Amino acid sequence: MRWKLWLLMAPALLWLLAIFAAPMLHYAWLSTQAETVLTGLQPRPVGAEQWLRLWNDARFWQDTWQTLRFSAVSVLLEMVLGLAMALLLHQPLRGRGALRTISLLPWALPTTVMALGWRWIFNDPYGPINQLLQGLGLSGVPFLSDPAITWLAAVWADTWKTTPFVALLLLAGLQNIPADLYEAAALEGAGAWQSLRRITLPLLTPYLLIALLFRLAQALGVFDLIQVLTGGGPAGSTESLALYAYLNAMRFLDFGYSATVMLGSFAVLLVVAALAGLAFQWSRTTQAEELR
Repeated sequence: MRWKLWLLMAPALLWLLAIFAAPMLHYAWLSTQAETVLTGLQPRPVGAEQWLRLWNDARFWQDTWQTLRFSAVSVLLEMVLGLAMALLLHQPLRGRGALRTISLLPWALPTTVMALGWRWIFNDPYGPINQLLQGLGLSGVPFLSDPAITWLAAVWADTWKTTPFVALLLLAGLQNIPADLYEAAALEGAGAWQSLRRITLPLLTPYLLIALLFRLAQALGVFDLIQVLTGGGPAGSTESLALYAYLNAMRFLDFGYSATVMLGSFAVLLVVAALAGLAFQWSRTTQAEELR
């Protein structure tokens, strides 16, 4: 029977091989080549030279830290706010359908349009936030010109857009939890917090893991938001790994090194995703032991 399962999965596996594995193999080959405008765009084998360059590239490691920082803070906020939003939208409120539709609007907006909107909102001194502060006699906030603040502005813009996506996934999980469990818990004298901790969170764990992995993959590969909102500035303080790979390919025409940067960022993604999966598995095991 096992061969039948593989037969059923074959179309999906072949599709993944075509759209994922083949480009990755091409990037792996390209990372061992020197293909730049200086070589007339003709590949020239250089072995591990590109990888040694990556290892000694301070800008790559700076962008790695900035990407990890951005991803950790934004995904944490999205998970917490998404859970709160899902719990709210799950309540039997009047007009719940309209409320659910409205809450999805930020996620439905194209990222470029959203980033342009936040770029205007954060503008100094003409954005509405700074206009309001100046109207109150306060000094404006350099949202897009202070390295210590700009990355937080990018985190907020990303959180505003993608929190509804997390809420949608968790709302689907909440709707699959039988109401009988909460009724039985209420009869046993359990309060709202105990029901959340003992019923909701354990049964939502698979949905939380899916949302976490999806958002980590998207956040670690962030490009369009940073490109439109900050352009990687000021002074490269918000530049992501995806933007660095793009600049090497499209601005410097160093396609071999761009492929190396992309593979390096993919390795970072795999490590972070594996750690997140292990952390969630440990959390789930701990919850199961507590329930016993």
